[in-house]
Amino acid sequence: MVCVSGVVLQAKPLEIWISSFQDKVYYEEVVRLYQKTVDKNFEANIHAYGFREMPDKLAVAIKTQADPPDIVQLDEVLFGTYLSGEVPFVELSSRIQDAGLDKDILPQRLPLFGRKGKIYGVPQSLSAMVLYYRKDLFEELQITPEDMATWDSFVYQGKRLHAKGQATIALDPTYFEILLRQRGSDLFDEDGKLFPDEKLAIETLTWMRDLNTDGIGVLPDRASIFDPVFFNSAVSSGEILSIIGADWYGLDMLQQFTPELKGKWGVMPLPAWVRKDGTLSARTSTFAGQGLLLYKGGAQVDKSWDFVKFVMTDKEANVRRFVGGNSFPAYMPVWKDERMLRENEFFGNQRFGKIFADLASDLPKVVMDPRRPAAVFLFQESFFSSLMYGQITPEELIKQMRSALEQTPAN
Repeated sequence: MVCVSGVVLQAKPLEIWISSFQDKVYYEEVVRLYQKTVDKNFEANIHAYGFREMPDKLAVAIKTQADPPDIVQLDEVLFGTYLSGEVPFVELSSRIQDAGLDKDILPQRLPLFGRKGKIYGVPQSLSAMVLYYRKDLFEELQITPEDMATWDSFVYQGKRLHAKGQATIALDPTYFEILLRQRGSDLFDEDGKLFPDEKLAIETLTWMRDLNTDGIGVLPDRASIFDPVFFNSAVSSGEILSIIGADWYGLDMLQQFTPELKGKWGVMPLPAWVRKDGTLSARTSTFAGQGLLLYKGGAQVDKSWDFVKFVMTDKEANVRRFVGGNSFPAYMPVWKDERMLRENEFFGNQRFGKIFADLASDLPKVVMDPRRPAAVFLFQESFFSSLMYGQITPEELIKQMRSALEQTPAN
């Protein structure tokens, strides 16, 4: 309520834009929780848009100032789009510190929606990568997760299975970034250099191509593990045994699109890379994940932050995000809640949450750059299939991506 000249006015509802239709139910539930525990008069309109639709909607709202949002949920991959000019989001560093989130969010995730020491958003998900595998088919084929503890042994087993007519893994363009980070590199370094370890990037691309050439990997229909068609064909049929995916991939997509496989999926850490000195890499990596940002032109910034702070710090809001099938939260204080550690029937009664909590300390940091969205989609749409089918070499791919991205602003 707002009082103006003795007249009580109803506060305007917050406009919250989210980039996931699956999240709409969650946010409506959290609004009710906020009304119950914080402000009974709080109101918010939740608008859900598609992952790729959100930037277009936001660009129009910013340009026209017609019904702009107060709070925006963005995926980290798209966040870089807004870093090449004046950032249209509120800088949150001091608010994050005052709320204690600088200590309670996993350190590797905290600067995800930021650049050059400034933070514009708070990450909701851990987005740790694991290997989802068909537990029932592993048993049938007499292999165990321990047989694939390294990528070398994974390839060995994959070749053996190919000889029996069985593919091992679905291939996806997102794996390039995932595997680069697992090996200790990234698309960009902190100074904005593209492919800071070019030799490692070429090795990783070559390794991915060879998985397809050797019959270990299979390209999904439409070359994406995120397309519903993929689940209806390669997954449900048992054509592939494993998929690299984040916490949200298992909680949301696998359960949504393969309900008939309940109890037949297993979860294991990523196989490790064996370094030249014989040591092993971390057994996880990261790619993509949602965050909450405040639009700078919003008229209710403080009210918006109060709600975002609640979403990020309230124990019940965080736990519901996990048990509701969204993601494993980046907010560390809830990781020991017994609901986060329960056995999960869908994954053969494995303690799904504990697996991610145990991997969190090894999660690599993501280097954010204004050109990251262009790099991700350029690789995905222009080069991935050509690489997999041998129509372009890894060396030429790197060269062409460098040339194309030189046209994209770096600051």
